Amino acid sequence: MIYLDYQATTPLAPEAFDAMVPLLRDQFANPHSAHRPGRAAAAAVEVARDRVLSAMGMPAGRLIFTSGATEALNIAIYGAARAQARHRIVAIATEHAAVRDTALAQDGFETTLLPVGPDGIVDIDAARAAIGTDVALVAAMLVNNEIGVIQPVDALAAMAHDAGALFLCDAVQGFGRVPLPIAADMIALSGHKVHGPKGIGALWLRDGLDLPRLLHGGGQEGGLRSGTLSPALCAGFGVAAHLLTQRAEEDAVHVEALWRRALDLFAGWTLNGSAAARYHGNLNLRREGLDAARLLSECRDIAFSLGSACASGSGRPSHVLQAIALSDRQAKGSVRIGFGRYTSTAQLEDAARQLNQAAAAQGLPA
Repeated sequence: MIYLDYQATTPLAPEAFDAMVPLLRDQFANPHSAHRPGRAAAAAVEVARDRVLSAMGMPAGRLIFTSGATEALNIAIYGAARAQARHRIVAIATEHAAVRDTALAQDGFETTLLPVGPDGIVDIDAARAAIGTDVALVAAMLVNNEIGVIQPVDALAAMAHDAGALFLCDAVQGFGRVPLPIAADMIALSGHKVHGPKGIGALWLRDGLDLPRLLHGGGQEGGLRSGTLSPALCAGFGVAAHLLTQRAEEDAVHVEALWRRALDLFAGWTLNGSAAARYHGNLNLRREGLDAARLLSECRDIAFSLGSACASGSGRPSHVLQAIALSDRQAKGSVRIGFGRYTSTAQLEDAARQLNQAAAAQGLPA
């Protein structure tokens, strides 16, 4: 199997796995217990927290561990919506469902979804017109999970602050790959998108920002997120984050080489979204007349995506591809190929050969 679905999840780093095993098998104490094994487990959690914070490279702030980015985004959106006496939320139309659906579900709040151009970049003029003094929160994804486009988050954060609003960045796809917005008030992360384990994420809050709690219980994580933490998951996330800094240059060079090779291998395809403002580990492509669902069925030895993994199987066209003005036919002829640290050039070349042959079998030019 050739794995080319890095936007859905990344392979677990062996170093992260090794860090987790002792905490699962031997050092299993509750990190919130006062006895010595509990204190040792708590220490492992704090080491992990420091590693994630260090990898973020942000100004002073606190990091709250969560079950994943979806929970982190919910805490941020629910909390920010209630922290101010305002009634509007602004987000980009191409946001992940964890932001879109959560924002739209806020009773008593109006949510404005900003349009994007054919390149997937937010309409800055529309953003400037929409972000007024009645806005409580502006939310923007750093790197889009479907088309890899990098949004001008620094500009959006400045607009939010000029209006007195908070700024939330979904940095799930960008963490460790694209610089984080220094001006952000809140940043959501996910462990399994950076070669860490599933079931762990984090919400970063700038110093001085307090939010109403979403989960009530034992008061863990500074009272903002109750629930017993898994030291093993925290440790795995921490090691994965540490590797992001250790391997930053090596990973970037490798992804860039794969990107350039992929553009040659898929020369007959059309790139969806901006080619310039983009993370190069994401290749979202389309072919006129292609049945992408059939392609996925026929190329069973390749793991790739027709769009966001969160919406797979729904039968609905991608809201991201719709937002960049693709027709339903064009959207259904689109595939997402994601690669990274553990992808070899030979694997990419083999996958491209199979995909191009399968597309040609549908009567498309080879």
